[in-house]
Amino acid sequence: MVRSARAASQLMCALAALIAMAQPYARAQQPGRTVADGVFTDRQATRGAAAYSASCASCHRADLGGADGPALKDERFTRTFAARPLSAIFDRISRTMPRAAPGSLPDAVYMDIVTHLLRENGFAAGAHELTADTLESVEVLPTRARPLPPVGEFSYVEVTGCLARDQDAGWILERAGDPVAITPRLNAGAPHAAPAAVRPVDGRRIQLVDAMAYEPERHRGHLIRLRGLIMGASNEQRMTISELETVAASCR
Repeated sequence: MVRSARAASQLMCALAALIAMAQPYARAQQPGRTVADGVFTDRQATRGAAAYSASCASCHRADLGGADGPALKDERFTRTFAARPLSAIFDRISRTMPRAAPGSLPDAVYMDIVTHLLRENGFAAGAHELTADTLESVEVLPTRARPLPPVGEFSYVEVTGCLARDQDAGWILERAGDPVAITPRLNAGAPHAAPAAVRPVDGRRIQLVDAMAYEPERHRGHLIRLRGLIMGASNEQRMTISELETVAASCR
């Protein structure tokens, strides 16, 4: 009986040891974090942007949209990498890029490029840099829309207001609403996101730098929506126009 109890005790100890040994392995096989958990730093992604520009942009385009090489963002990124460990991205680019000299960059540079791809696909930075020992335990998610920056000097914006002629300033947008940052369309035929709400502000004016290219006399007194680059302080803003759209035939 004593021998049997001792054998049972030894068996239980052996099983406990095996379970303890298996737990770290199981954790390693199942990603505990995702790319949405801030797995890189902004500084690392900025280094990656410089490396990508020098070694990858000629094939994949500066905006990751794809050219001679495939796109590295949006639907293509999601289809290729989502639900896989982050090591899948690192392994792919370190084996195949740059096209003329695959695998020729240091691992640290490839790591930085991975973080640039993550940031461009809408994932926010965190407090710690991405390292090789965490690649296998971080899961890739479908790409996310990047938050647009606040409106500042040379922001690409959409704004609505009344087209008018000023004796001194030339063509202006009167009662202009708040400019809203938007993403420029790479394809002129591609649809925009839903237009910004019309929020006219009494007294706000924006000087239009190149209105003459859009036959402004035809649109005088109309409520119009403009897209383009905004410049200057809020009380004396100027704007170059890339698109002009009539919202209503009357500013009222």
